[in-house]
Amino acid sequence: MRLPRRAALGLLSLLLLLLPAPEAAKKPTPCQRCRGLVDKFNQGLVDTAKKNFGGGNTAWEEKTLSKYESSEIRLLEILEGLCESSDFECNQMLEAQEEHLEAWWLQLKNEYPDLFEWFCVKTLKLCCSPGTYGPDCLACQGGSQRPCSGNGHCSGDGSRQGDGSCRCHVGYQGPLCTDCMDGYFSSLRNETHSVCTACDESCKTCSGPTNRDCGECEVGWVLDEGACVDVDECAAETPPCSAAQFCKNANGSYTCEECDSSCVGCTGEGPENCKECIPGYAREHGQCADVDECSLAEKACVRKNENCYNTPGSYVCVCPDGFEETEDACVPPAEAGELSPHELPQHGLPPLDLRACR
Repeated sequence: MRLPRRAALGLLSLLLLLLPAPEAAKKPTPCQRCRGLVDKFNQGLVDTAKKNFGGGNTAWEEKTLSKYESSEIRLLEILEGLCESSDFECNQMLEAQEEHLEAWWLQLKNEYPDLFEWFCVKTLKLCCSPGTYGPDCLACQGGSQRPCSGNGHCSGDGSRQGDGSCRCHVGYQGPLCTDCMDGYFSSLRNETHSVCTACDESCKTCSGPTNRDCGECEVGWVLDEGACVDVDECAAETPPCSAAQFCKNANGSYTCEECDSSCVGCTGEGPENCKECIPGYAREHGQCADVDECSLAEKACVRKNENCYNTPGSYVCVCPDGFEETEDACVPPAEAGELSPHELPQHGLPPLDLRACR
């Protein structure tokens, strides 16, 4: 049954409404919005610093208020460029906190040169100083100078969120990220620093950088005369690959690759590594090569006038263009009319009415 066009469109609209909406972009935190505003303000300082301080309005500003460098005109130019007109949250924060920015610019910037620290951390209390976290800006694990021993990220670092715990970098573990994971060894350890370095690929655990320093070998490796060495799975008594594949060893593992299409079984890549050749191919110059049946002494195509065409692994027999095909010959057009009825090719034509020939 076919739905009417209007009904079909209505059903499609309903289905679209039922589909889950794409996940909304994660909203920035208040601290991130504050930091973004400060970053734009600092960029405004850079942009306006390039201006010529002499002539025009700047000359008037220098005479009547103060130098352009610290003038209200420069502040207004910076504030006007902080937010795009479509950025509602930026404009909302700017409108609410413009007086604070003016106070810092005109009265406090010499005493508190770091606008982020004064504005976002101490005044609005939306962020924390680097190395601290949470509502009270407590020091991260390992201290605020080197949180997580420099080997991880402190949860909530620089914000009023998180719990101060450490998320360690690759290779490190422990509450302060000072311990080494399996596959790594301690190459430096003192009261202030811990450095973990990757083991040799053959080691699951180790005490140094070579395959002789392994405490335990990785899968695919075996301990031999004090060192972890690769297991050659391809040399196993029972081959790991199928009869139509060959085994390729790799460090700690192996892969199974397909034999060449001319092979029946193989020991490696290419037609030169075939164990046997498939029908239509024969070993020639050390590899399986196509047999050209059309060039053999014994003719492959036995009908008179028939052409032989070689193909990979086989051949085809075809009558020349314009020749009539019979069971035992390819008949030229001039001779085709002289054939007796039982010699004519059978192509599903209606039987001849011999009475019409009398």
